[in-house]
Amino acid sequence: MAITQAVCTSFKQEILVEGHNFTASSGDTFKIALYTSSASLDASTTAYSSSNEVSDSGSYSAGGGSLTSVTPTTSGTTALCDFADISFTSATITARGALIYNSSNSNKAVCVLDFGGDKTSTSGTFTIQFPTADASNAILRLA
Repeated sequence: MAITQAVCTSFKQEILVEGHNFTASSGDTFKIALYTSSASLDASTTAYSSSNEVSDSGSYSAGGGSLTSVTPTTSGTTALCDFADISFTSATITARGALIYNSSNSNKAVCVLDFGGDKTSTSGTFTIQFPTADASNAILRLA
């Protein structure tokens, strides 16, 4: 089993035919779910699944947490989207990766995040800090 970071192929097709609304004030609800090293997530992932998701702990529960979207923008010829950092408090979690998905649109997958190794919190705060929102680093970029 492995987690491979990628923008999901199904998402690429869906934005051309049915859309995902990332607008901060009136858009869809996007969530992030955390997964153990036993999960198989990659570009072929099409939707959220609870298989090999981390267990409920503290403020983390099945399905993960809702992300606050920052309205999409452009930088040069690249369109990008960012999310506010998210934290799960009082949590004992060991996660190898995550899935961002659109819970407003049949839990369709957006992208897979590979943490590069297990990340752990023990009765503490598990935080996902998103990178700088620019053409080279934003978590979701379309060039």
